[in-house]
Amino acid sequence: MVGKLSQSRLEPVLQLKGIVKRFPGVVANDRIDLTLFPGEIHALLGENGAGKSTLMNVLYGLISPDAGEIVLKGAPVRLESPAGAIARGIGMVHQHFMLVPVMTVAENVMLGLESTRGRFFLDTARVARRIREISSRHGLAVEPEAVVQHLPVGVQQRIEIIKVLYREAEILILDEPTAVLTPQEVEDLFEILRSLARSGHSLLFITHKLKEALALADRITVLRRGRVVGTRRPEETSEEELATMMVGRDVELTVKKRPARPGRPVLSVQGLWVEADEGPPAIRDLSLEVRAGEILGAAGVQGNGQTELMEALAGLRPPRAGRIVIDGRDVSRATPREIAELGVGYIPEDRQRDGLILPFPLEDNLILNRYHREPFSRKGWIQREEVRRQAETLLQAFDIRASSVTAAVRNLSGGNQQKVIAARELSRPIKLLLASQPTRGLDVGSIEYIHSRILEARDGGTAVVLVSTELDEILALSDRIAVLYRGRIVGLLDAASADRTHLGLLMTGAAA
Repeated sequence: MVGKLSQSRLEPVLQLKGIVKRFPGVVANDRIDLTLFPGEIHALLGENGAGKSTLMNVLYGLISPDAGEIVLKGAPVRLESPAGAIARGIGMVHQHFMLVPVMTVAENVMLGLESTRGRFFLDTARVARRIREISSRHGLAVEPEAVVQHLPVGVQQRIEIIKVLYREAEILILDEPTAVLTPQEVEDLFEILRSLARSGHSLLFITHKLKEALALADRITVLRRGRVVGTRRPEETSEEELATMMVGRDVELTVKKRPARPGRPVLSVQGLWVEADEGPPAIRDLSLEVRAGEILGAAGVQGNGQTELMEALAGLRPPRAGRIVIDGRDVSRATPREIAELGVGYIPEDRQRDGLILPFPLEDNLILNRYHREPFSRKGWIQREEVRRQAETLLQAFDIRASSVTAAVRNLSGGNQQKVIAARELSRPIKLLLASQPTRGLDVGSIEYIHSRILEARDGGTAVVLVSTELDEILALSDRIAVLYRGRIVGLLDAASADRTHLGLLMTGAAA
């Protein structure tokens, strides 16, 4: 890899020179310079709204820059579409997989670049041979005839990489590629990426995980508010310095919490069965108890019932069987409002579908669960001054970045949308907090703040159920950890003594 070589002896494979991209009222990229060398893994870090995604969209041809130049192998180029980027050897592995579940691996890989026999028949055998060649060369163990929907998440990630390599990409952009992987799958992915770099591919690795950037990258570039604030080699920096560069202030990276003092049971789940949208039940005969003043973390690979469990607890998905008792009341058939009125806060996994009304202004989204109560409503009339006062307070407290409290929430970045939900749910008295991916899409500074508020709620006597694909988050915040696999709890551990490797094996069913 280039980190082991002298860059002065290498010609850059890619140069971004003075890239500027403006949107109404915002300069997303402000004269950004970035250089990528052959065989280099270059990590890109930055807080919400720093301009990382905009810059990668410029490079992949999804949007055009307002100023600046892209130089590819020494020659200036204009990238006006993803097809143009692919034709020039640039491929992108998206955070959310772009796969058709009912198709085979080979069919997914050839989509848009179909190989045929004669005029009418797909040549899947030829594509399968090519996939095996790529797999063998880079350690991407994938069976071309397998149907995608039956494959683990880690294997689906490999398919996305194979798709890019099949199109002969030499530069790979990877957008948060570890977001839904177990620790073992992350290590496997890193070995694959190192193999690609050794073979001469150049990688741009977008991540918000400081440990990953330090472990994998040859160089790390940090963006803040649309500008490059510095580039470091891993051996020259630390998590603390990178975090400070990202947010412009010192950040407490270690979660500090007092020992839990569990009280009475607040949530009791007994013999719960919950249906999935299709296929077998998502939750199967699950029982658990959460007490006041403790955090129960639910760990598991995405798709093992965590989503359906939280929706059932919040009243969004009626259980098929079993009981849900909150604060002594059976709420198995209660509505979401009835559950919220009991003092239950809910941070949903899908913020846009379940957490926000996107066309509504930010100020209204901040009172969705209490607009009908004083001081926001009197005799059926919304009290606009109170609503606005509340919104201004929460904007400042949670560092929500918006042009005004009357801006439509759909115009906010994903991270700021997440802050709106967290602010709404954590700014009122609650007995139970259901937090599903509470820091997804947030930068280190915002994560620090949300973590502190969750712990503050716990220390104040709130019972918390935490679902996160981030194992570090589960280990840092939880007092007890329940591991879910195929809708069942396969392990219940004390967080203080939990072992990452054992947790990872439980999450994949290997130790179940």
